[in-house]
Amino acid sequence: MPKRPIALLVTRNFPPLQGGMERLNWHLAAELAQTFTVRVVAPQGAAERAPAQVAMHEVPLQPLGRFFWRAAWAARTEARAFRPTHVLAGSGLTAPLALIAARAYGARAAAYVHGLDLTVPHPVYRTLWLPALRRMDHVIANSTPTFELAREAGVPPERISIVHPGVEVPDPDPAARTRFRARWNLPATAPVLLSVGRLTARKGLRECVQEALPMIARAQPDVQLVIVGDAPAQALYAQAQTPESILAAAQAAGVAQNVRLLGNIDEQALHDAYFGADLHVFPVRALPGDPEGFGMVAIEAAAHGLPTVAYATGGVVDAVADGVSGRLIPPGDVAGFAQAVLALLAAPPALERCRGFAERFAWSEFGQKVVESLVDD
Repeated sequence: MPKRPIALLVTRNFPPLQGGMERLNWHLAAELAQTFTVRVVAPQGAAERAPAQVAMHEVPLQPLGRFFWRAAWAARTEARAFRPTHVLAGSGLTAPLALIAARAYGARAAAYVHGLDLTVPHPVYRTLWLPALRRMDHVIANSTPTFELAREAGVPPERISIVHPGVEVPDPDPAARTRFRARWNLPATAPVLLSVGRLTARKGLRECVQEALPMIARAQPDVQLVIVGDAPAQALYAQAQTPESILAAAQAAGVAQNVRLLGNIDEQALHDAYFGADLHVFPVRALPGDPEGFGMVAIEAAAHGLPTVAYATGGVVDAVADGVSGRLIPPGDVAGFAQAVLALLAAPPALERCRGFAERFAWSEFGQKVVESLVDD
């Protein structure tokens, strides 16, 4: 495919911020650069981690209200100077900015949507943001349930495609387990459950600690639930669960000794955690207006050979292959969740099965499908 003149990506989520959406947008820019000349409008500090051959136009993230005005101006400035063929919003949150820049200079407008950006109940968001998404030339959904949310929001289904987020499948690292447990002073033989992600009400960590973990600890008294992540500072629409509230719930349930909160950690430490744990737990709750769009952490876990136990809600059903890369439990079935955890600790699936499932989500496949969605719309 010949090199296209310019693709302009407008996003609020980009490294050095931590999280799945930041990693996704980094890879989105990198993969687009294989086909397009790419320019990105992103928060200040993004240039430190920009992919090769990607030019950055940085905008201060704080205060958030001014970020949108500055990013809108930056997107128009870039579009006027370089006349892109496509302007892509990294989420529904920046869709109006991408649409304005695209329409002003004759480009195609697209948005990659994640789920929550289609359901935010705030009246201003629904009045201004959703109409912008409906007017996009193309909308890329991160999962089958997100496709349905986009359709329900009024986006014509013929303008929607599904492209699951990607993953890197690392080579096995036999020393990672020892490094992980030594770094965090975890017992070498204790079963370790790993949770990765922002601490929000939807992620359900506090409820898991209150309800499921005591059942698990009764059967495995030395089990450790290791939680990586922190409460979000700039979430689109999410109720935080603070580390303090999770620890308080653990103390009240009598399992404080079974819970470790690590906060945000670097990429190498995260790789070690995936390799060093015995099971990934993803107790996502089905909350009205706050869907789990996909579940990238479940794919990342599988890429390291680590199976996941999760509630079957939202896009998690696309991210966990029941009986292959873990287990899907009906939402709210706490006893079933605990039983599945104990069963997989006793008889984990083969590492090759988990990794084989994750290989379907390679970033190169993600990039090819995104480009096809843009050029074929």
